[in-house]
Amino acid sequence: MATYLYRLGRASYRRRRLVVVLWVALLALMGTGAATLSGQTSDTFSIPGTESQKAIDLLEERMPGAGADAATARVVFTVTEGFLTDPAHEQAIAEAIHRIAATPQVAQVSDPFTHDDVSQDGHTAYAQVAYTVQPIEVTEDSRQSLFAAAEAARDAGISVEFGGTAVEGAPEQSLTEVIGLVVATVVLVITFGSLVAAGLPLLTALLSVMIGMGCIQIATGFIDLSSSTSTLALMLGLAVGIDYALFITSRYRHELSLGLDGEEAAGRAVGTAGSAVVFAGLTVVIALAALSVVGIPFLTSMGLAAAGTVAVAVVIALTLLPAVFGFAGRRLVGGRIPGLRARDPEGDSAAPTMGERWSRLIVRRRGVAVALSVLALGLLAVPATDLRLGLPTDSTAAPDSTQRKAYDQLTAGFGAGFNGPLLLVVDSSSSADPHAAVEQVSRTVAGLPGVATVTAPTFNRAGDTATLAVTPTSGPSEAATEDLVHTIRGQADTIKTATGASTSITGETAINIDVSEKLSDALLPYLAVVVGLAFVLLVLVFRSILVPLKATAGFLFSVVATFGAVVAVFQWGWLMNLFGVETTGPIVSILPIFLIGVLFGLAMDYEVFLVTRMREEFVHGLEADDAVVTGFRHSARVVTAAAIIMISVFAGFILSGQAIIQSMGFALAFGVLVDAFVVRMTLVPAVMSLLGRRAWWLPAWLDRLLPDIDVEGKQLIDRTTVPDQREHPVAPAGTASASHSIHSVDLHR
Repeated sequence: MATYLYRLGRASYRRRRLVVVLWVALLALMGTGAATLSGQTSDTFSIPGTESQKAIDLLEERMPGAGADAATARVVFTVTEGFLTDPAHEQAIAEAIHRIAATPQVAQVSDPFTHDDVSQDGHTAYAQVAYTVQPIEVTEDSRQSLFAAAEAARDAGISVEFGGTAVEGAPEQSLTEVIGLVVATVVLVITFGSLVAAGLPLLTALLSVMIGMGCIQIATGFIDLSSSTSTLALMLGLAVGIDYALFITSRYRHELSLGLDGEEAAGRAVGTAGSAVVFAGLTVVIALAALSVVGIPFLTSMGLAAAGTVAVAVVIALTLLPAVFGFAGRRLVGGRIPGLRARDPEGDSAAPTMGERWSRLIVRRRGVAVALSVLALGLLAVPATDLRLGLPTDSTAAPDSTQRKAYDQLTAGFGAGFNGPLLLVVDSSSSADPHAAVEQVSRTVAGLPGVATVTAPTFNRAGDTATLAVTPTSGPSEAATEDLVHTIRGQADTIKTATGASTSITGETAINIDVSEKLSDALLPYLAVVVGLAFVLLVLVFRSILVPLKATAGFLFSVVATFGAVVAVFQWGWLMNLFGVETTGPIVSILPIFLIGVLFGLAMDYEVFLVTRMREEFVHGLEADDAVVTGFRHSARVVTAAAIIMISVFAGFILSGQAIIQSMGFALAFGVLVDAFVVRMTLVPAVMSLLGRRAWWLPAWLDRLLPDIDVEGKQLIDRTTVPDQREHPVAPAGTASASHSIHSVDLHR
């Protein structure tokens, strides 16, 4: 592996003009495609095979146009003085209803006065708006027309607010990622002490993100993608793109400082640090692509889109970056900023570095370090025992949004259940008297605890299928509503026996419940797939059994601690004002499974970068503890910079107005913080020291079976090495290694 990447790095450096032209051409192609082929995005969640989806499919067959999955809007009218039944108010609402019915894409509008949708106190009423299209297809013109049509009621002194899926416009891309980029720039400048060296990781990361985003925009013209897909791909693409380029750039500067020419240094950097980038990137891609095994379309598309962006970042780091090295030349070690030294983050120094002092402390107090780390992670994980999952609804919208105001006003006037009615579908085609069967089903469901009302049935033309709206006494995000859905579904066999009719529950609330349950059920199988594949990959990388086991255990500590922090902030409301969280509620149901995939990949990044350098020192002849300290000294500064950059990029998204993006940004930022500084920088060296030489144990039979991929570049050093004639600073006792006294140069074989 190292030899092939070494050749790739040298070839890219040598043919740098061609490489740059090809990447710029690809960027132009993606930009053109995104501008001409892109389509709309959607926040609609559905899962094939669930009861709610089967009910929708039945309605499409028996009642075309019933639109169980069509867009809906709820227009809530309220007054504080007088009553809505006053003639002037009633006339103004009637005029608004008439105008709404004439707006584009609207199928029908219910009149609150004829449907008895006026609260008992006469201060609140609502009209239900049904659309002919799904939420993804509601145009901005239709949405604005709906808002404008209500002005007739507002002119009469009536407050009007809107809720429902039709009101949710496509989320606007914010500039929150700029904050992360600013912090990343500062960290890079401090790390390298050079504007040129700091600029390269940013340049290549931005290019990889633009190409990845272009691909996603093109894909929206052909398949349905979640509106969060591009934001998540942007978040991950920026973070890993900067990190991968940072590691290779740091190694390149280190090789230049040893006296190698540019081409050889580029080959060396790509052959060694690039090997770690390849396998770190592979773990991220595997974790993201494995989301497809869950069987949830929107999650599959999000995972594949993010995986594609990460893959582009890896390829750019291996090809474009060494090409740009050729154009930058020796300026990478120059361009000094006043007050900062042009540092070699991986270089040797006579004085012990902070990383070396820290690693020696951890090795010396390894038992205490392990105990304290595990205790701290365990305490952070405690809130995770109260984890509740759900999907964003109007109840979780910002307090000043029209959706949240409509939700609160409807709850005050009618009860929380009116915000999340269930759609009961009755297939009475096998019943002797279909209409009587439906009436009996209605009475049975109305008598169940937790049911507020059941509307009169609406039949199809054949009279063998009907729909009824069931209003719970609890809100759509409450556990009681979920229990009611299970209770109604549990009555299906009894109802079938008594009436011959088949029943199923669907609607937005039921779909959200099904999605959340499917995601919860998929957690363990997904975790097994990801951990299993990554374990095999790490065994190949490290040629060890214990190191991959330790890496996996460390990840599990990180992920449960992160779940605990997410519950504490977004569900319990701890420090919510500090992080700009406006509302609390169930955790977005896609967060745990997506966090597992992404955080596992990112955690393995630092594991590969940090432990590969330790293995490199061990392979080159150091004793186990010395290899831990020396490897940590060489990689700690760069890993620390990479972690701060990634945390900053993710943390910038906490300022997003979308609940899913805000919680994702927090979870990933906190997860990387814990994993990088508690697990990888503290627990890993302590455990590696405890294991000693056993850390690199591999059964002989397995050693013979595994291919030698040489991620640490040993074959490169063995193949092309000559003694280095320059003077070295004296290293602390016990830390000298062949890698410090012998350096590679190209023999041009």
